[in-house]
Amino acid sequence: MNRVEVSPELLRWARERAELNGVKNLAVKFPKLKDWESSKIYPTFKQLENFANATYVPFGYFFLSEPPDLPMPIHDFRTLKNKTIETPSPNLLDTIYAMQQRQAWLREHLIEIGADPLAFVGNANLSDDPVAVGHEMRRELGLKDGWADKVRTWQEAVGALRQKIEDLNVMAVVNGVVGNNTSRKLDVEEFRGFALSDDWAPLIFVNGADAKSAQMFTLAHELAHIWLGEAGAGLSGFPSIFPEGGDVERFCDQAAAEFLVPEAELRKLWSSVEHEGTPFKDIAMNLALRFKVSPIVAGRRALDLQLVERSEFFDFYEAYTSEERKEQAGVKGGDFYNNQNARVGIRFATQVIRAAKEGRIGFKEAYHLTGLNGGTFQKYAQRLEAGK
Repeated sequence: MNRVEVSPELLRWARERAELNGVKNLAVKFPKLKDWESSKIYPTFKQLENFANATYVPFGYFFLSEPPDLPMPIHDFRTLKNKTIETPSPNLLDTIYAMQQRQAWLREHLIEIGADPLAFVGNANLSDDPVAVGHEMRRELGLKDGWADKVRTWQEAVGALRQKIEDLNVMAVVNGVVGNNTSRKLDVEEFRGFALSDDWAPLIFVNGADAKSAQMFTLAHELAHIWLGEAGAGLSGFPSIFPEGGDVERFCDQAAAEFLVPEAELRKLWSSVEHEGTPFKDIAMNLALRFKVSPIVAGRRALDLQLVERSEFFDFYEAYTSEERKEQAGVKGGDFYNNQNARVGIRFATQVIRAAKEGRIGFKEAYHLTGLNGGTFQKYAQRLEAGK
């Protein structure tokens, strides 16, 4: 039986990293793990391969002399109490890597076919008025006043906004797991979304594990990152209703707020929703339904515009977020193929499918880029062509 003389330090690093990021029962799955880590016995090739899969560590890493340094591959705007968050999870890293691969392929493809760069990418600076940038974003997407009020549900509103962003030739991906692996759930506490800027193939990723109403804000927030261009591209967290992360996050926060809940519209509606004795919770919920944003975002906007007292807002904020976490824990996934429209993105998937059918890339590469294999890829391609 062939055994692999792997460094105990690497095994401990893989186990601790995996357990830190929510992987459980490794000692049960690998009963000899303690002996491996003390070098009493080495794992077989197959055991080490299984251990690599279970800890989401590339197999080749176990042949290094010491644990690798795996820095965040994009700028990290997340902070908690003004401290940078360290140790990205395997789920987050693998998601970023996959999106970078998609972006790199699409960029090369678009340049090859002679596509023009997108003028709005990097069109804003931190010295600009974020409110004006919010208005410009709405204008580019063709969103009229009151558009969200005409959409029935938050879910439909997220889909409509995501489609508008894709129509602008920005890849907009919403996913709550790594690829299609439902056992690798993305953690909202770790990140809400990220933006990868590029003149030809900008990409927005939204953590689909978040509440639908909150996803609306993340879509708008990450779109503002694209407007700032390379200097504004990176990972966002929003650990609270007041995002930290410096000037870039504050700018994108303000632009997104105006984009989703324009001041003029809110002030016009205020007298119809605010009446003496009406609980602020009811006011916030009413506004949330009108604008298809989280009640927290609606309430925060009213606070920013000094339409509500801080104490009243924060009483509502604490009660609502506690209840929302309970409700979100019970949310189930939808139809697999419908989910691919958000997980892969129709624009990107269409380009890859066309390239594969025309023989410009192999189907194996197409499977890798989309995260769909064999018959699943073919069935999704047929549904897209049929307009489903």
